[in-house]
Parts: sequence; C-alpha cells; structure tokens
Amino acid sequence: MVFPDKSGFESMKKDRVVPVVLKVNADEFTPIELFYNLDGRHKFLLESAECGKNWGRYSFLGASPHMAVKSYGDRVVTVSKGGVKTENGRVLDIVGDYFKRYGYDSAPAGLPADLPAFTGGAVGYVGYDVIRLYEKLPDDNPDELHLPECFLMFYRVVIIYDHFYHNLYVVYNATPDEDTEYEHIVERLHELKNTVLRKKDLHPLATVQNSIPEFRASCNENSFCDKVRKAVEYIKAGDIFQVVLSERMTAPAKVDPFEAYRRLRALNPSPYLFYMDFGDFQLVGSSPESLVAVKDGIVTTNPIAGTRPRGKMPEEDEKLKKELLADEKERAEHVMLVDLGRNDLGKVSEFGSVKVERFMEVDMYSHVMHIVSTVSGRLKQGKTCIDALLACLPAGTVSGAPKIRAMEIIDELEEKRRGIYAGAVGYFGFRGNMDFCIAIRTVIFKDGMAYIQSGAGIVCDSVPEKEYREVLNKAAALKEVLG
Repeated sequence: MVFPDKSGFESMKKDRVVPVVLKVNADEFTPIELFYNLDGRHKFLLESAECGKNWGRYSFLGASPHMAVKSYGDRVVTVSKGGVKTENGRVLDIVGDYFKRYGYDSAPAGLPADLPAFTGGAVGYVGYDVIRLYEKLPDDNPDELHLPECFLMFYRVVIIYDHFYHNLYVVYNATPDEDTEYEHIVERLHELKNTVLRKKDLHPLATVQNSIPEFRASCNENSFCDKVRKAVEYIKAGDIFQVVLSERMTAPAKVDPFEAYRRLRALNPSPYLFYMDFGDFQLVGSSPESLVAVKDGIVTTNPIAGTRPRGKMPEEDEKLKKELLADEKERAEHVMLVDLGRNDLGKVSEFGSVKVERFMEVDMYSHVMHIVSTVSGRLKQGKTCIDALLACLPAGTVSGAPKIRAMEIIDELEEKRRGIYAGAVGYFGFRGNMDFCIAIRTVIFKDGMAYIQSGAGIVCDSVPEKEYREVLNKAAALKEVLG
C-alpha cells in the first residue's frame, strides 16, 4: 500500500516536505540483506540493540543522497545536483536554515501510525572540533586525519525495516520546489522495493581471527600516565573537577569496513550501531551512549560514566557490578556528569521540565559494563534540534567539567585534533526529530588504515595505570573485529 493517496499528497505538498510511503511485508529478509541489495553510493545503515540483548524496533538504510554538506572550519561546502557551493559560516547554522525551509513539526495525515520518528533528512556526523566555531578555544593542534569537521548527507529516500512486524517502508520525501508527479514517485518506490527485495546468496559472516592487527598508539603507557598526572595537578589546583584524556590507535585495515560492521553488531551490539560510507572514508561504530535526542518535543541525554571490564562468568559480573556501584570515585564522577547533563538540557528546555528519569543503573556490553543515567526535558518554544545539539556538544562524559576549561586542557595534553572522536553521529529528521550518539567505540577507515580512539575520565584520585587499562578495555571490542 502507498500512503498518502494522490489527493492527500497534492493538498500537503504546497509548503512542506511530504513523505510518500510504500509499505510491504519483508519477513524473509534481514537489514543486512537489504543493505547488500541496495544500489548506490554513500550508503548508510543505522541500527540499535538495547543493552546488547534486544534489537531495537527499526533499522534505517539509504543510498545516493541528493545533497551533502561538509565543513572545514568556517568554510562550508554544499554538493548537490546543482553543483558545488562554497560559503563562509557556521555549518550548523546553515543546516538549521535548510530544515527551517523544508522541515515540519507534526506527522502528515494519512501515513501509517507505526512509522518511526525518522523518515528522511540528514545522516552523518558533527565532529568534536565543530564546537570551536561557537566557543573560544585554542586551535593550534595538527589535524592528523584531514577529514571534514562535519559531514551530513541528505536523503530524500530512506528504507525502514520494522523488526516487530517485519514490514518494510520505502519512503520518498517530496519537497515543495520539485516538479515530481505523484505517479512517478510511486513508480520509483516500487522499483526500489523490487531492488532491495531480491533473494540472493549472502556470504556468511567470517569468524573473527585471533590475529588482531598490531596497533600503533599515539603515546605509550608511560607518556599517557604522565598526562594523567598533569591532569590531576590541574584538578588539585582547582582548574577543573574532571577531564577525559584519550588515545588514538592506528593499524592497517585488514577487513572490509562493512564486514567489520557485521562483526561489530554480532560481537558488541549497542544502542547505536552505524555504518556510513562518505566516499573517501567509512565510519563504523557501536556506541553505547546518546549525546542528545529530540522526539516530539522531548529532549533526552544519557550520561555514561563508570566502567569495569566484564567478568568471565555471571557471578563475576555481579561481583564487579557491586564493586563498581560501591566505588566512591566512580559514583562521584557519574553524579557530576549527570548534573552537567541537566545543566546542558536546561539551556534549551522549558523551566522546571528537566528531570532525571533513570539514575545510576549498570548496563552490560561485550567487554565492559557502565553506569548509565537518563535526563530529559521539554524543548523550549523557539528552540530547535540544532540548539539542543549545540547545548550538549561535546558531552561532558568525553570532555570534562567545567566543560570549556577541560577542553582547553585536552588541547594541551592530547596534542592532536580529535576530529570525529567525541563528536556526534546520527540524524536530523525532516519532522523536527533527531538522535545523535557520542562518537565513541568507532572505527574510521581511510586510505587502507583503521583508526580507533578511546578515553578515560580523570579525577582527583585517579591512578594513572588504572586509567590506561580503562582506555585499552574500551578499545578491545573494536580491535577484535579488525582481526
């Protein structure tokens, strides 16, 4: 079936984006099969698994964006069928203007009730360094990877797989300024449906090998521990309460990026699973932590702070969990970052609406366990998804507190620009919703190399050697899928 009908489409198309939806049953297919069948460039796949167990209800796929926006400092490049446009400005301001023109606040009438919040829009990342356009920060460190600071790909056509009902939604988002006829849109939707619902042999997922590639770290253990000691000096001097120091690790890429994604979703399923092909490089991730999400006017964030390795048996897991929750250092760090999350949401939420919905619960992942909380608020009238993202970027859990001074110290001690790491990965939807995770547990594939980065929160009583081990533990799952 196709929604809405032609008369409904014509009445709504005058001043807004109108999603046209083809709904079919696809119980013989998986999102991985659909992805392999999907033709086109710059493909993406977004999936979710709660606490490494239950798969999220929807998977999202797309290819061949109609537009891409990428930025290098204050230089913003827009690529579309109309050519390449370069302008000076702040990239998220320019993206925000696009959604003010084409976005809408409520779901159009005549669409299936079980459609998810995202049916089309911009997919990609907003890097850690984008915040330099909005805050006065030092900017002297070299850029090792030479990637855009922000890269968002805009998709008119999105494919949605419903894991609960095993339905497939093929969505075309028609804009007011295009001449496409309703019949042509419906024809295109059926063609795309026939393309992705092809039965063909899918090669089995290769088992992860024992030969994990040898990674070159940005600094050795002694050097990292020296940085931790310097950070503790800043904390004792009263500059900050906490700072997150990270380390980048690099190795030859021995596995295809999408094969790495398949391994990662099997080994370390997380609330945010993503594969994105930007042409010259690919992004693969399994992030446990939301940066910020907006759905129907409710804005949420999920601070994660406090980590232990997983045990070999359930009994050991339970022992480590109790030890984690009893650790005063971990508890204090987590409470501080929950307060920072409340403060961030308070900037864009209605007065009195910010609340802690979930506090200090432990979630289990393949190699580590984390303490997790959830903070929410109601988006203030006049505030947008862009405002909410900027209020939270970067997360306190990957920068520190107070945030700006912590970022200054990060620049001093890490000595290289972070790039995508500790930024945000996700989507802005035409409907005014968004969902971005923190860019952690993420692999960048570029020029035959694989880059991963992980960090540890440093507080007054941090033990340098323990913090270094935490960095290694967080990187373990990523290293394993690259073998």
